[in-house]
Amino acid sequence: MTGKDDYYNRAKQQGYRARSAYKLKQLDDTANLFDDGDTVVDLGAAPGGWLQVAAEKVGPQGKVVGVDLQRIDDLEAHQVSTIPGDMTEEETRDRLRRELGAEGGQGVVDLVVSDMAPNMTGEYELDHARSVHLARIAYETAVEFLKPGGDFVAKVFQGRDLDDLEADMEPSFQYVRRVSPDASRDASSEVYLIGKGYTDAPVAEGDRLTVEITDTGGEGDGIATVDGFTLFVSGAEEGEELEIAVTDVKPNFGFAERVE
Repeated sequence: MTGKDDYYNRAKQQGYRARSAYKLKQLDDTANLFDDGDTVVDLGAAPGGWLQVAAEKVGPQGKVVGVDLQRIDDLEAHQVSTIPGDMTEEETRDRLRRELGAEGGQGVVDLVVSDMAPNMTGEYELDHARSVHLARIAYETAVEFLKPGGDFVAKVFQGRDLDDLEADMEPSFQYVRRVSPDASRDASSEVYLIGKGYTDAPVAEGDRLTVEITDTGGEGDGIATVDGFTLFVSGAEEGEELEIAVTDVKPNFGFAERVE
């Protein structure tokens, strides 16, 4: 018996519905995805192994919502709810919005995870392309619902479109990385893209713009706002209007310096 086969037996012994539960555990060990009390969306959640892990990680004060076309048997964890449906359909997305109380806007979810995979055809390039399509749907869901600083995980098969997907994700997160959990089967071509620190800032590193300094921060930096987003400008004083260059962008604020 190989080490990878052992995950199946461990899942049976420890009460997980699928060996894939250990993939999510290992992804969390790598990227510190969960915090107590988090709200989590799990796409492609059947049969429920990832839901079980998420419920354990967020605790009784958290909330976990699973979505899948396949039936998901009820879990004992009271913080878990499920939605039957296809995330490519607007009706399913509307049901998710209602379940999250997000009809009025985004910023309600701490983590979006996706283990969605296409029905396999045996034609690798087609299966890869379909997996990228599903990952993009998951990414769109993350962009809609994540709070600033939230995280995202999506499974995708390796192939020629993976670089483009990763590049498209990068502006939305502090960093994006590829992770192959040990619990993935030896023969599997799957990899997980992890996006850490979601930001929807109206500026990006390297941007140049003219701002007015309206306040002073605790460290003495000038403060400017761009569409409600706070920028700390070194060496600037309240009342100045100046051209700045953005040097770093965090989920909730950024840093800049004056352009001489």
